[in-house]
Amino acid sequence: MTSAPHAPCVDHLVVLATDLASGVAWCERTLGVAPTAGGEHPLMGTHNRIFNISGPVHPRAYLEIIAINSIAATAIPAGARRWFDMDDAALQQQVAQHGPQLIHWVASVPDVAERCAALAALDVERGAVITASRPTPNGLLQWQITVRSDGLRLMDGCLPTLIQWGPVHPCDSLPASGVQLQRLALQHPQAATLLTVCEAIGVADKVAIAAGDAPNLTAQLITPRGPVALSSRTPE
Repeated sequence: MTSAPHAPCVDHLVVLATDLASGVAWCERTLGVAPTAGGEHPLMGTHNRIFNISGPVHPRAYLEIIAINSIAATAIPAGARRWFDMDDAALQQQVAQHGPQLIHWVASVPDVAERCAALAALDVERGAVITASRPTPNGLLQWQITVRSDGLRLMDGCLPTLIQWGPVHPCDSLPASGVQLQRLALQHPQAATLLTVCEAIGVADKVAIAAGDAPNLTAQLITPRGPVALSSRTPE
């Protein structure tokens, strides 16, 4: 499977919800939009809702609200771990207590195997490259994505998962939503390491990286409700 050539970029933001209904309600309340596109991921037992957040700064980006699909047609294998730390009990409790939350981001690359090799040279194991898909009204959406066997996001979600799309990208059929991603900032105690890794991926110039006592992702968005900042830090 091949994807159209393009420079590495911020592909999408990942917001975790306990269920899609609460995730959609959060989105309407927080961002002023109601996502309707999305579907199921049979391989992981999850499902999502997505909407376009492309703009001048990030021209091919979307936001994903994802949740475990409790009524999935097929169960994931015993002992398998879902992507994005979705099986982590502490993260599940955090989202259950505080509501849907930004937890991660995904970087799109044209050559995922080569980028993984570059990370391995830095002693970063991003995970196996698996082929995934989900049906859409416009046909089958296909991609290759890095998923560790333990499901870990790495560096508290600041180090991106890598994705290589097939011939179709979700934004190809997503209308403008009125929401645009203006800036994605990554704060981490190991900021120098994070910068080196992002340079190897090719996205260091697409995000702001700074040192901080605690890890945090911050996405600044223009929305129908005005400027909104989403943070991965748990409210105190």
